[in-house]
Amino acid sequence: MRIIVDSEKCTACGECREACPKGGKIWMIQRGKPATPSNLEFCHQCMICASKCPEGAIRIIRDDNYEKKYEDEGNP
Repeated sequence: MRIIVDSEKCTACGECREACPKGGKIWMIQRGKPATPSNLEFCHQCMICASKCPEGAIRIIRDDNYEKKYEDEGNP
């Protein structure tokens, strides 16, 4: 799973962080910079962040092949 933020569209308004149930753990908002997702192990893949983004700057990619490779490498 990946979260992609379009830096051309993102205004760092913080709506993604406010809407996300785990916003404080996942989203870093800095003035003048696009929102940055991290700590994706906390993400529930609810896609609320993408649906609440007023600029449509967030895409959630659920990639089964990526997840399988991650687990095959011995990650939990």
